[in-house]
Amino acid sequence: MWAGRRTADDLRPWLADHRLDVARSDGCVRRRLRGYGGSSTPADNDAYAIEEVVADIAELHDHLGGKSAIWVGHDWGCVVVGELAAHEPRRSRGVVLTSLAYQPAGHALRTVVPLVDRTIYPADQYPDGQWDYYRYYTTHFKAAVADLDADPAASLASIFRPGNPAGIGKPSPSATITRNGGRFGAAHHAPPTEPDPALWPPGDLDVLVQSFRAHGFRSSCAWYLNDDANITYARKAPDGGRLSQPVLFINGDFDQICSITGNRQGDPMRAACPDLTVTSLAAGHWLPLERKAELIEAIRTWLQSKKL
Repeated sequence: MWAGRRTADDLRPWLADHRLDVARSDGCVRRRLRGYGGSSTPADNDAYAIEEVVADIAELHDHLGGKSAIWVGHDWGCVVVGELAAHEPRRSRGVVLTSLAYQPAGHALRTVVPLVDRTIYPADQYPDGQWDYYRYYTTHFKAAVADLDADPAASLASIFRPGNPAGIGKPSPSATITRNGGRFGAAHHAPPTEPDPALWPPGDLDVLVQSFRAHGFRSSCAWYLNDDANITYARKAPDGGRLSQPVLFINGDFDQICSITGNRQGDPMRAACPDLTVTSLAAGHWLPLERKAELIEAIRTWLQSKKL
């Protein structure tokens, strides 16, 4: 997401050629990354390596004029904007990361598993900690995708749930995916699940479900299959991936997978970001859905404090 001066009409011919799903409003551009929404869904899993996606974003940025911008990412989007800022710092005057800390050595099992809180996840019981679900994608990819594809509406409703403070300090369900034989266990499909109306207006969720019914979950899950390429790419960044721009990290207090509170998960980001601001919201992983107004206010306050 970045400030821009082009109109939606300016973008349409270029977008038609590049199969990118982009929306613009309020001086910002929002782009659905590869595998999501109406963006492209390449058949090769290596097409979802971070270097490929950063190239997409850089080309779109050039098309919009290439002016230094504020980049905002959530989850895998944090990996993309973090690597973009590291590799091409001229494109960024500030970075906002929500729900997933920047890993200057690359976001991969090899970089995040060593940071697991072993007081919650003893290594003999939970070798990959809360990242076991990530491991399952790398070892049982087709089965993982098939389980999600079996009922897209129920899968999405079960994935997009609000954070629960009762889970703090306890093992996440994501830590037992391999042990259970998949996200949904022996059933191999999501149980009937009603979407949380506080997160999803019905019309919005319907659009999301239609998109996944049309394209399936393979493309979005393929992001987890490029650890080696992503680490190699991260190592190419100048200055060890250090981000010289102001960086805001917004943490979800109830996020059992990605929270940096009380653990070492945020340490590499702190070391690599000399101008880092960290704030937290009382929510789980889906901050843009759970705490939309508070998230916007946190970003606005930071932008003002940094005179960005």
